[in-house]
Amino acid sequence: MAHDPHDGAHHDTDHDTHHGETAALSPSAHRRSLLDDVAPDWALALRPVAEVVDRLDDELLASAAPGDVLPAREDVMRAFREPLADVKVLVVGQDPYPTPGHAMGLSFSVQPHVRPLPRSLANIVTELHDDLGLPAPATGDLSPWSRQGVMLCNRVLTVAAGDAGSHRRRGWEQVTDRAIQALVERGGPLVAVLWGRDAATLRPALGDVPVVESAHPSPLSARRGFFGSHPFSAVNDLLVAQGASPVDWSLPASDDALF
Repeated sequence: MAHDPHDGAHHDTDHDTHHGETAALSPSAHRRSLLDDVAPDWALALRPVAEVVDRLDDELLASAAPGDVLPAREDVMRAFREPLADVKVLVVGQDPYPTPGHAMGLSFSVQPHVRPLPRSLANIVTELHDDLGLPAPATGDLSPWSRQGVMLCNRVLTVAAGDAGSHRRRGWEQVTDRAIQALVERGGPLVAVLWGRDAATLRPALGDVPVVESAHPSPLSARRGFFGSHPFSAVNDLLVAQGASPVDWSLPASDDALF
């Protein structure tokens, strides 16, 4: 996702003493599945890729020391905690922030304590002010948006600490492709927000879903079409046109500058 910039579980074996045999089980056999922590309708929608999720859990998370893979295991599927039925905006990111302490399972969002904000998020906040006149937020935690049906979902759900993009093409794309397919199959109201060239490649998969598209908010590209694009008001206009309520994009405000 934005390039600003686990719990490890031990590999166990299970001994079948009755038959005198030792059978090695997948580490995931001894843990709650990552899909146990998602909303029930998301669990159903992601069932076709459940084996992929379990494999990625085994390969990327189970053997990692705490902090080696971001975000923490309990936050990997955080974007799927709110019901699929409630999603009305999809904001697609790339992969989690690789800086320890930043990633928290929602694209572009950071833990409340993070100062200063990653530059991509700082640019989002700047555009939020320019678009809607909203004050600077107290933190970079975008959870209030997710609770209103804004799904902040990275294309790739984990990253090795300090190594942006390190878990691309490992299988997460299959999972998030299925999530997008489920949203399209469900139907509207829905608006997709695609920032940057990577996200733009998903447009064909979105079918007739209305799209708000621009350059990425990264400092490398924000001045080439992100600033001045007014994505927040554009999303609300498209939601209202579909008979849905607009998003309240305001975040708890602060007198202190975050960036």
